[in-house]
Amino acid sequence: MRETVYWTWFIISGIALFCLVGLHMAIMHLDGLLGIFNPAGPSSVAWENVGFRNTSLFFAVTYIIMLAAALYHGFYGLRTILFELGPKKSFQRPITIFFWIIGICLFMFGSIAAIAAKAVDIML
Repeated sequence: MRETVYWTWFIISGIALFCLVGLHMAIMHLDGLLGIFNPAGPSSVAWENVGFRNTSLFFAVTYIIMLAAALYHGFYGLRTILFELGPKKSFQRPITIFFWIIGICLFMFGSIAAIAAKAVDIML
């Protein structure tokens, strides 16, 4: 039953990544064509456009959701691949715990970066 729940979250995170990475690609890499969220011209990496996106709570939240979905999807997929190699049961739990610890640390680091970008822009 537990693996079914993990697999369901794996599928949900994949769907979330599909939507959020698609939005990211449209905003950052189709900037000349679409110009979405780029009020200061077509270049998405121009400082004025980066500053505009930093002021938006929408971008901070979507970056954090995308980070969480990417970490879960990637680490669960890697864990599944490793378990298909047939390690002993005594190694499976430490592998799972290792991925959880690394994932949580990376999530905290990335979330702090997204929040700091928003906070720095508020202070300016």
